Amino acid sequence: MIRNGIHHVTAIAGNARRNVEFYTRTVGLRLVKKTVNFDDPGTYHFYYGDEVGSPGTILTFFPWDHVAPGRLGIGETQETAFRVPEASIGYWTHRFTDKGVAYQAPVKRFGQTVLSFKDPHGMRLALIGVPGSENEPAWLGTDVPAEHAIRGFHSVNLLLAEAAPTGAILTDVLGFKEVGREGSLVRFQAEGTEIGGIVDIHEAGGFLPARMGGGSVHHIAFRAADDAAEFEMVKKLQENHGIRTTEQKDRNYFRSVYFREPGHVLFEIATDVPGFAADEPVAHLGEALKLPDFLESRRANIEAVLPDVA
Repeated sequence: MIRNGIHHVTAIAGNARRNVEFYTRTVGLRLVKKTVNFDDPGTYHFYYGDEVGSPGTILTFFPWDHVAPGRLGIGETQETAFRVPEASIGYWTHRFTDKGVAYQAPVKRFGQTVLSFKDPHGMRLALIGVPGSENEPAWLGTDVPAEHAIRGFHSVNLLLAEAAPTGAILTDVLGFKEVGREGSLVRFQAEGTEIGGIVDIHEAGGFLPARMGGGSVHHIAFRAADDAAEFEMVKKLQENHGIRTTEQKDRNYFRSVYFREPGHVLFEIATDVPGFAADEPVAHLGEALKLPDFLESRRANIEAVLPDVA
């Protein structure tokens, strides 16, 4: 069965060590890959997710010390939301209080409880209670009890001037369909996909454009099963919407193309294959600095400039 939905979300962070500590120790995700930005190898690229870094669970970061904070505005991701069991929202409010995490009082959205919070560098996040998700597998290598652990992405919320042009890309190319409206929100769901299966568009004119910086989402990646599926999406983008993508780029753990959707958010299409066990065993994911072959000869220089996050 074809699986559509979100593959990963990539954001900008500040201090690298603080980023690792927050997402592994506070939020309870697994660091599944420690590598570098292939286009800027003096900077880490961290990948967090479930035990194996399954598509739909992966949050990634480029951490830059002293990065200026971003500004929320039109044309960016307003919030990135994770799925947790419905009964776990109380646990997480207590945990955030204990650990000094900034959060807002829970609210209802499309009938589900939403606990919004921010990471240390201002990224806007949420936990959304999903009935039945307690029966799904979770990463257990953390002090978060299994019954309360994160179960991958719930959704991303895009802040756009208008929903329809972006909705056309989601529905015609990326495997989503519109499933509901609530106030200024339009919800799109990837058929047959629970984890990472929702995109909400917050339609709001009159805002300033977004300014990228610390806490900003850099891009959202959507799933393609393999190269053939990805190229079919590329063909649809060009023939049906007049949108050209970049050439395919090999990111070692998936192969990607990039484009700006009509609302100006940077979208990526990433293959599900080969996955994060391509260069290290599952039991040791995220432990060693992994470099692509074309950077291996520069390892000593790269390691010398990267901060220690052990």
